[in-house]
Amino acid sequence: MKGNDKRGGKKKIPGMVYIAFSFAPWILYFVVCGFGDKTGIVVALALSLILVIPQAAKKSFSMMDVTSTLYFGVAFVATSIFGLNVFVEKDGLLGYTALLLMSFFSLVAKQPFTLQVSKRDYPEVYWKDKSFIAINSLIMVVWTVVFGVNAVIFLLLSRPLTIILPNTLIGVGVAFSIIFPLKAPVRMMTKELRKYDWRVDVDPEKPKGEDEYDVIVVGSGIGGLTCGALLSKRGYKVLVLEQHYQVGGYCSSFERKGFTFNTGVEDVSGVWENGPIAFLLDELGLKKDELFVRNTTRYIFKGRSIDIPNSVEKFTKLLSEMFPGEKRSISNFFKEAKEAYDECYKEVPLYGTPLTAALIAKVLGERKLLAYPLERPHFYDWMQKTFKQKLDEHFKNEDIETFLSSLLGYVGTTPEKTPASSALVACVAYYLHGGGFFPKGGAQHFANTLSSYIENHGGKVLVKHKADRILVEKGKIRGVKVGDKVSRSPIVVANANAKTTFLELIGEANLNKKFVDYIKGLRMSPACFLVFLGVDMDLSKLTTLNKNVDEGYEIVFNSNADPSLAPQGKASVTLLTSANYHDSPERGTKEYQQKKREFAEALIRKAEKVIPGLDKHIIVLDAATPKTFERYTFMPEGAIYSFDQSSETKRPYFKTPIKGLYLASSSTFPGGGIEAVAISGTICANDICNWKIESQWTDTQHTFGLA
Repeated sequence: MKGNDKRGGKKKIPGMVYIAFSFAPWILYFVVCGFGDKTGIVVALALSLILVIPQAAKKSFSMMDVTSTLYFGVAFVATSIFGLNVFVEKDGLLGYTALLLMSFFSLVAKQPFTLQVSKRDYPEVYWKDKSFIAINSLIMVVWTVVFGVNAVIFLLLSRPLTIILPNTLIGVGVAFSIIFPLKAPVRMMTKELRKYDWRVDVDPEKPKGEDEYDVIVVGSGIGGLTCGALLSKRGYKVLVLEQHYQVGGYCSSFERKGFTFNTGVEDVSGVWENGPIAFLLDELGLKKDELFVRNTTRYIFKGRSIDIPNSVEKFTKLLSEMFPGEKRSISNFFKEAKEAYDECYKEVPLYGTPLTAALIAKVLGERKLLAYPLERPHFYDWMQKTFKQKLDEHFKNEDIETFLSSLLGYVGTTPEKTPASSALVACVAYYLHGGGFFPKGGAQHFANTLSSYIENHGGKVLVKHKADRILVEKGKIRGVKVGDKVSRSPIVVANANAKTTFLELIGEANLNKKFVDYIKGLRMSPACFLVFLGVDMDLSKLTTLNKNVDEGYEIVFNSNADPSLAPQGKASVTLLTSANYHDSPERGTKEYQQKKREFAEALIRKAEKVIPGLDKHIIVLDAATPKTFERYTFMPEGAIYSFDQSSETKRPYFKTPIKGLYLASSSTFPGGGIEAVAISGTICANDICNWKIESQWTDTQHTFGLA
């Protein structure tokens, strides 16, 4: 984090050098007065004034320098005018008592002296960080103790102890002030990593039995398939177990009378250049154009239809026309957002994925972690705030804030509770990159492609194979049990929800109570209600995605993204809106069917404002409630993003208390969404390989000088 800020073309004096300057008057005072020479007071006062006068001009004072000036000023008056020799005879006792009082009151005022000094070495974005303040407060506590003990030494002891002990303690204080700020942030940010930073070595070249694998993946969502595909490519023997009759989890499709419908995936991020999905496809040798097509998007906002342009420049121009009073703010917002996004994704060319703070320390070293706020000041700022706070920094018009929050459905939270960093990568990124992508051939095609890749590289993907138990012995993974059959492996990647993984497949007996309570206490994210319509209408001139911001629902014309998803001249349409799992009666009951029908009819009536006469052209009608998703995916409460994605929830780490058990799903970092779960799968694969990646990414690492 350390660096030399430049203001007005001049380099600032580093904090520890400045501390040396601040202590210089005291050192001279103690040394000279220790020999009974009162000129030590004059020299100390002169040095203090040299330090404090420039501060007066800037109206920015150092508490240490002000204390020094006041103390030596009083000492000078007492000695020179009143003839008192107490400040010479009792220099150590009085001096350290003054410093003790200064440090004590700075702590009480929550303005530790070291905080003022540290601001010289750290970017401004870091100054309000809780860990930064806590570290400096602890350093100030140490100095308070040092000053207090030294005062007592001078009160009770005599030479040579009053020379040896105080100087030794000052040396300890200086060493602590230098070393602790370097080590403490790393320890704070890598706490979870250190807790679960086990290593399971697997030799892909070692012969294995028929039911023996390097890695078993439980669940075949995109997180699990991504991990399995990367490991298969790197030579690992992989087994994927899926309880459903097809792979994909939420990234799947179904067909009715020639119409194909996705079960929720409609707008995929990270497919653009340098995105994690793009890197995944390149790593696997898959062609993006065969799997994804760019979306077209329209918003209904304040009763107005607004087509979203395919570039951030055009989008900025559109917003400036809509909100002319915010023109400059709009430009500044997207400029800052672009800088923050690029900073967040710096490691994607290196490892195919952005890295958490803990992983930066593990993979790139502690120095890179310490440099995080300095190298990524914009993204670091977004990490410290909610999306609402970030919007308020730039805009005064509430309508533009509402408009820019339109994609928060991709996070499932409100602007007030959404971390700005999450909104940046899950929402604002779409505007920065000209929109998202639709899975060509349907979402199932993407999932099936990854599944086939695993099988074509020596792995197995077994559907209708529900894992009954993840086997654990003495805190270590031993394999997975499906019915009466056991498959052995020292590593299991759980692509199921973390609650299902820990509470059902692992069992509470293998976990400590505190961890179990934490998992049980995690809140689920919102759910969705979807209506699937096959209609005998030509709707090909409409945009693929139609988001009604005013009424809170969306229409997706699947066959407009890919005409093969509907018979010629007809259209595959999906209507979707948020839903509460607990509002739905039990499946199979008359109440459930009635409510499902009423909800579907209500959505169809809304859609008829866009497609007049829609209800008279329906050939296929189906619907999915949160309980439908729970049934087919085993996701508790049918949650679309696994756990709540607000700033109030801390997701489980991708490595777990069980040695050999990984999480690769929306349960862990970075959360829900196709790009996000692909990132989680990539992280797991890289960690299993101990971050030694023999791929095209390695060439990029050499370019960056990090291989």
